[in-house]
Amino acid sequence: MYRRQVLMGLTSAAIVAPNFALALNEGQAEDLINRLITDINQVIASGKSENAMIREFERIFARYSDTSYISAYAMGVDGRRASSGQKRAFSDAFQSYIARKYGRRFREFIGGRLEVRGVQKVKNWFEVSTIAYLQGQSPFEVTFHVSDRTGSDLFFNMYIEGVNLLLTERTEIGALLDRRRGDIDAMIGDLQSLS
Repeated sequence: MYRRQVLMGLTSAAIVAPNFALALNEGQAEDLINRLITDINQVIASGKSENAMIREFERIFARYSDTSYISAYAMGVDGRRASSGQKRAFSDAFQSYIARKYGRRFREFIGGRLEVRGVQKVKNWFEVSTIAYLQGQSPFEVTFHVSDRTGSDLFFNMYIEGVNLLLTERTEIGALLDRRRGDIDAMIGDLQSLS
């Protein structure tokens, strides 16, 4: 479970694909994940401070993932009653929360790496399989789902050893809303203070 939590910080995604027409090809999907992995590996090997690594992770997440879809999925059905301003505030808070929560584990990932192993078309997206190598642990599979529904090639889903990682975050957001009796603004404030 620990290594899953480490990788949750590297990326995060939604469970169900949005509706889009496929224009993306296998090579483009693989290229996206290779660029993502290159950026991640550079941060891991940079020797930067923890705070600098967190900032870098937030930049990587914003650059390579479909943040609007991921944030909307994390908020779940409560997003239907949220104003456009609340949705923007939540998306910003969620992105920073992910960076803080998991970015602090970057130092423990030093010496590790991710490598692309294969790409295949699945329904209206591409599945890019990678292998994660961490020091002192057996290699394990990390799978990304990539689409171009926004007009840009972005990942919208990620599985580690078959486990969909955003479900954990969606559960946490739901729990925050429950504690605040459905108050979206209060939930966003809580999210901004979580590590």
